[in-house]
Amino acid sequence: MKKSYTNGVEATLGIISGKWKPQLLCHLGNRPQRTCDLRQKLPTISQKVLTQQLRELEGDGIITRHISGDRAPFKVTYELTDLGRSLGEILVQMSLWGEHRASQVPDMEIVDGHGGFSRLLEN
Repeated sequence: MKKSYTNGVEATLGIISGKWKPQLLCHLGNRPQRTCDLRQKLPTISQKVLTQQLRELEGDGIITRHISGDRAPFKVTYELTDLGRSLGEILVQMSLWGEHRASQVPDMEIVDGHGGFSRLLEN
């Protein structure tokens, strides 16, 4: 079934929205990662949600999954596709906006900034 969106912003948010997808894209923008690496970087994400989010990003063509090894346990690595890397500028701009907003709100802080997203632009 074909997905239908009102506009391009809605279509983009349909791909990258949620608590975890932007963070996953940030970490995958640094280098290809294994599931255990991503769990270490995002300690509060459950395995179920991590797997679901990775599958959705893979289904949308944003990341690829590589499986290596001759027998179980196989080594599974995720990395951004060219389409996924093309989200870099959008994510950096969203991060900069959030950082600016946080600087105006006394009870809001940004811990890591947009450094990981900026690496998306280098590739």
